[in-house]
Amino acid sequence: MKIKIAILGSTGSIGESTLKVIKENKFFFDVVLLTANNNYKKLIKQAKIFNAKNIIINNKSHYEKIKKSLKNSKIKVFTNHTPIKNIISDKIDITMSAIVGLAGLQPTVDAIKISKSVCLANKETIICAWDILKNLKRKYKTKILPVDSEHFSIMELIRNSHPKEIDEVIITASGGPFLKTNKKKFRFIKPSQAIKHPNWKMGKKISVDSATMMNKVFEVIEAYKLFDLDKKVYKIKIHPQSFVHSIVRFKNGLIKMILYKTDMKIPIFNILNINRNMFCRSHEINTKLLNDMNFYEVDKKRFPAIKLVDKCLNSGPSTPIIVNASNEVLVGLFLRKKIGFLDIVRNINKIFKDKDFKKYARRKAKSVKDIEIIDKWARLKTNRMCVI
Repeated sequence: MKIKIAILGSTGSIGESTLKVIKENKFFFDVVLLTANNNYKKLIKQAKIFNAKNIIINNKSHYEKIKKSLKNSKIKVFTNHTPIKNIISDKIDITMSAIVGLAGLQPTVDAIKISKSVCLANKETIICAWDILKNLKRKYKTKILPVDSEHFSIMELIRNSHPKEIDEVIITASGGPFLKTNKKKFRFIKPSQAIKHPNWKMGKKISVDSATMMNKVFEVIEAYKLFDLDKKVYKIKIHPQSFVHSIVRFKNGLIKMILYKTDMKIPIFNILNINRNMFCRSHEINTKLLNDMNFYEVDKKRFPAIKLVDKCLNSGPSTPIIVNASNEVLVGLFLRKKIGFLDIVRNINKIFKDKDFKKYARRKAKSVKDIEIIDKWARLKTNRMCVI
């Protein structure tokens, strides 16, 4: 029997990587749903290639164009105003949740209700709403599996281990494009430079997060929420080659690591490979490169964002929501050349000093609406701080 799969955000980088894995193993999958925000042309192409049963376009202005293009097919077209539960009646095997940003929260909540497993590639959803997701997964008996290379690796490394057996979990960071750039030049960094990641092909926002290392701040928070481990076990190390994605040191003296190429198809493949019969086509790692692997401590003067980890984990349960929202606004302003590169982390630190910060940070978000209220406050406050 084929694996029934839905992909939320199929036109993004994770969505496309997922479809590449499916294409290489097409006899194992039945694509029941694809969704996109604006890229309706790519969505139409994907729907035809993979014979998708249903598609959702978030921007309803594209709805009629899609309907016209697919009028001779059996593919059903919807806007995001139609709940997923009204489109898919039977519980499906897997949903890949790959919508970028907090926009992916509600679709992920909906997906948990109709899926046996939800593969989460949306770190904002975990950072901001893990308690909500955790309650839903218990209620609907749904597995939640992390797709990010670091968290997928941690999951594999600690499988069948007791939390008390683990002494340290190291999340690796490439250091981004400015690992060796003179710190005096940071104030002159341009968006075009910040989006050029040396190892990974990613979207603009996540590339800037990698350049500031805010992505590692969020990854530690994400790991803390996903895994039943003490927050003190998490460390970040620079590993420029990006072959090793996570390292776990056990109290029995063993150290385990997972190593693979910088190709998101690999963690995606392993998560989708339910019946263990699929095949992953991936190039071998050049052994010469393995001989040159390096690991370094993080220079906190070069990457001051790393200091935000403790603040996020110790300033109140909703602090990650605030920091995530503020960072999204600031990265957007930087990409539009409204602020400088150094202003991103500088302004995130400013929001901790705001008179209303504690009121929102200490508030426990019990619903999507609660998260949206806190998120909105942080965005408004950040924008006001940056009025030029």
